[in-house]
Order: sequence, then C-alpha cells, then structure tokens
Amino acid sequence: MPSKNEILAKLSECVIKGDVEGCKKWAKTALENNIEANEAIANGCAEGMKIVGDKFEKGEYYVPHVLLSAQAMMAAIEILKPYVKVEKSEVTGTVVLGVVEGDIHEIGKNLVKTMLEAAGFKVVDLGKDVPLTKIVETVKEMSPDIVGLSALMTTTMPNMHKCIEMLEKEGLRDKIKVIIGGAPTSREFARKIGADGWGEDASAAVNLVKNLLKPK
Repeated sequence: MPSKNEILAKLSECVIKGDVEGCKKWAKTALENNIEANEAIANGCAEGMKIVGDKFEKGEYYVPHVLLSAQAMMAAIEILKPYVKVEKSEVTGTVVLGVVEGDIHEIGKNLVKTMLEAAGFKVVDLGKDVPLTKIVETVKEMSPDIVGLSALMTTTMPNMHKCIEMLEKEGLRDKIKVIIGGAPTSREFARKIGADGWGEDASAAVNLVKNLLKPK
C-alpha cells in the first residue's frame, strides 16, 4: 500500500505530465486511503500546478502543456470536490472572481470558487482572460462585496494594479474589497498595489474573505 506522501507525489506528477487518467486514479486512491480531499488538492494537485507554472515561466512549458495539466488537475478535483471540507461561514456575501486580462490559467481561480461556494458565498465567475473593463462594469452592475483577481504569469500581474486604479477612477474602490492570488503573487505585491489582501492558496482565500466580511 503506498504511503500518503507517495500518493500525493503521484497526484502531483500526473498533473505535471497532464495525465488525466492518472489524476483520476490517484485522486480515488487518496480517498480510499483516507487522505482528506483538501490535502489531496493542496499538497498533490496544486503542488503539481505550481511546478507547471514555474516551467511555463522558464519557457520549458508552453500553453498546450499548461492546458493539459489544468485538464488533468480538474479531472482529479471533480473526484475530490464532493469530499472537500469547508466550514460554513457565519458571514455571507458576493464575490466576483476573474483571471485578469492576458492570462488564461484559471485552475487556481476555479479552486477558490469551489471552496467559497462550499462555505456558503455567492460567487460570480467571470472566467479567464477577463478584460479589465468587464470587471469594472460587473462591480457597477452587481455591487459585490469582494473582487478576487488571479494571475499565474508575471507578465499579467500589472493588470491587477491597473484594475484597482480603474476601480478608483470610477469611484468604486471604497465600496468593495479587492483580493489577489496566483503563483507569482505575494503579500508584499498585494500591499504594493493597494489590494486588501492576498491568498496563498484556496483555503487561505476563503479565510481571507471571511475575515474581510466580518462585522467590524
């Protein structure tokens, strides 16, 4: 019987290779061996996707590789999703999520969406490669509590700052909270661009949303 670390490593490896059937197999194996779905996603799937992101940044992987890996990861997540444990939030609200313009990598955003919905939040998913004007228009139309911006590439990170500037220009910034996430981002970068918070991973993003919406 494989150990927990071996199962998580295999799950990560299959994501890196873009092996859909392998991801399904090891996701099921994880559950059969009493590994929590949250851990399988965070320490198996997401770890693999981080490596894929690094390879893409270094020019070792190209867009087709990334898309294959994302497809493989989603195959695993579909199996794990019903078993994800998230405490229902005492506070509720609406969160708009989107991968910023120029970036097509939405796997992290999809994870955050899954966990926010499990916690009881309403999520408006704008998808990937979202024009900044669309994010601003959505805020105008829907008056959400929080906007979550995601990026996997360093080249698209500046669009997070541009989006915040556009929200300020339209007089919307003070009415909402803006959070960011994605492999190349950091708490320091969030602070630098004037975001209200940074989520290192999907679980951290859910906790961040809960904390930001708590009555002061």
